[in-house]
Amino acid sequence: MKAAELFVRCLENEGVEYVFGIPGEENLDVLDALLDSSIRFVTTRHEQGAAFMADVYGRLTGRAGVCLSTLGPGATNLMTGVADANLDHAPLVAIAGQAGTTRLHKESHQVLDLEKLFHSITKYSASLLEPEIIPEVVRKAFKLAQSEKTGATFIEFPENIAEMDVEQDMLPVIRPLDPEPPAENVEQAARLISEARNPIILAGNGVVRAHAWQQLADFAGRLNIPVANTFMAKGVIPFKHPCALGSAGLQANDYVSCGFSRADVIICVGYDLVEYHPYLWHPTRDRIIIHIDRSPAEVDAYYPVKVAVTGDLKHALVRIAELATPHQGHHMRPLRDALIEEMRQHRDDTEFPLKPQKIIWDLRTILDLEDIVVCDVGAHKMWMARMFRCEYPNTCLISNGFASMGIAVPGAIAARLVHPERHIVAVTGDAGFLMNSQEIETAVRCRLPLVILIWNDSSYGLIEWKQLNRFGRSSHVHFTNPDFVKYAESFGGRGYRVGRTQDLQDILTEALASDTVSIIDCPVDYRENIKLTEQMGKLVCPI
Repeated sequence: MKAAELFVRCLENEGVEYVFGIPGEENLDVLDALLDSSIRFVTTRHEQGAAFMADVYGRLTGRAGVCLSTLGPGATNLMTGVADANLDHAPLVAIAGQAGTTRLHKESHQVLDLEKLFHSITKYSASLLEPEIIPEVVRKAFKLAQSEKTGATFIEFPENIAEMDVEQDMLPVIRPLDPEPPAENVEQAARLISEARNPIILAGNGVVRAHAWQQLADFAGRLNIPVANTFMAKGVIPFKHPCALGSAGLQANDYVSCGFSRADVIICVGYDLVEYHPYLWHPTRDRIIIHIDRSPAEVDAYYPVKVAVTGDLKHALVRIAELATPHQGHHMRPLRDALIEEMRQHRDDTEFPLKPQKIIWDLRTILDLEDIVVCDVGAHKMWMARMFRCEYPNTCLISNGFASMGIAVPGAIAARLVHPERHIVAVTGDAGFLMNSQEIETAVRCRLPLVILIWNDSSYGLIEWKQLNRFGRSSHVHFTNPDFVKYAESFGGRGYRVGRTQDLQDILTEALASDTVSIIDCPVDYRENIKLTEQMGKLVCPI
C-alpha cells in the first residue's frame, strides 16, 4: 500500500474519530487516503481553529485529538493551538505535510524545519523520513500524547514519502496502568493530614485527566476537608458539596486566598503548577505541602513538597482516606457562604448594560447541569471561573495553562462533536471571538448547533482592568465591532442582540433550542471589574 494509506490505517488503529484541518499540496495523499477511511475529516477555515478543536476534543475524551496542515505557513498556523494543548495538558497529535526530502537540505519554497520548530512546544516531534517507520512514529506520538502528563506531539510527513509503497503492519495499542502509590508515602501523608489543624485541598486538572473526581469528593467528605479547585478543575467536586470552596486562581486577595492563608497543611491533588503559580497561594513558603498526583512534583521554591504520593490517583485518595483521621469540622464554611451570597447578589438586577454576575446567573439558570460551556480568555474568564457554578467536571472548559485567546468558538465545535446530546455555549469576549470567528462557517456547514455568547465591551477588557488597577488609566485597548447580528446571519446562523437585561434568559432559551449557530451580542458593564478589585482590597477574612 501507499505510505499515506498505512499512515491513515495507523490513525484508525489508535481510535481516531476526527481529523481537523485544511487541505494543501503537501498532504494530498493523506487526504485522499482519508476518503476510504472511517475517520471523518473536518475541514476548518484556519489551522489555528483546527488545532483548538483537536485540543478540546483531547481534553473532553482523554484521547488525542488530531489536526492536520500543509507545510510552511499552514504548519506555523497550527502552533498556537498545539502549544495551548501542550501547556494545558490536553492530548493532541499534530500532523503537517512537508516538501519532498530532496529539497529539505537547502533553501526552498515554503520550507521550514518543522521538526525543530515544534520541538519546543510538544512532548515529541518527529519526521517520517522513511515509510517503514510510520507505525513506530505514529504509535509513539499517540503513546506520549496520552501518557501523563498528557500533551501535544508532532509528526512531519514529507510528500514524496507519503506516495511511496510500503509493507508494514500496525503496532498493537497498549495503554499501561498507573502504578500503585508507595505504601510508605501513603501512610506518611495520612499521618500529616490527621495531625493538621486546618488542612485545605487544592485540586487541579490532573483529577479530571485521571477521572478521579468521585474519589476526590469522597476523600473530602470522609475527612471533612475543604476543597478549592483551579480554573481547569471546575466541577471536580460538585459545588453543592459542603466542602467545596469554589475556584482558586484570581490573582488578587479572595475568599479562597483567605483559606490558604489560614491553612497549615495544603493537599495538592492532580495540581499542575502551570494552572496557578504557587507564589500566589503559598507566599510564605512555610506550610506543609502534600503532593498527590500521577506524576512527580515540579520543582518550585514556593512548592516545597513534604511528601509526594505518586501513582494511581484514585487508589491514592482511597487509601489515604482509609488511614487518615477525619476532622471534626473545618472552619472555612464562612468562605463558601460569602461566595454564595456574592453569586446571588445581582440575580434580580435590571441595570443595563449587564453586570458580569447577572450574565453568569442567567446562563447558569438556563443551562442544564451537564451542558458544556467553553470559555475564551479575557475578563469574562475571571468572572466565569469565580462565579459559574459546576456540579460536574468538563462542563466549564477554561484554558489556563497557555491561556490563548480565540479558543472558545472552535472549542465549542469540538465539544458538540463529542457530546451531540448536550447544549454547548461558547462564552467569549468580543476580542477573542473575532480571532477565530471564521469557524462559524465550519459549524454551520457541519450542522453543529451551538450558542456563542459574546460579552461586548469594545475593548480588550482584561488588559484594561489591569491598566486601570496599575496606572489609573487605559492605553490602546479600545476598538469597534461589526454588527454581530448581521455577522451571524451572513454565515447562515441566527443573531440576537440583548437590549434589556431582563431579556437575556429568554434569548438564551430560544438560541439553545435553535438548529443552527446562534450568536448573542450581550453588552457588559465592566465597571464591576474595578469594584471587585476594590472589594478584594478591603476584604476582611471571615474565618
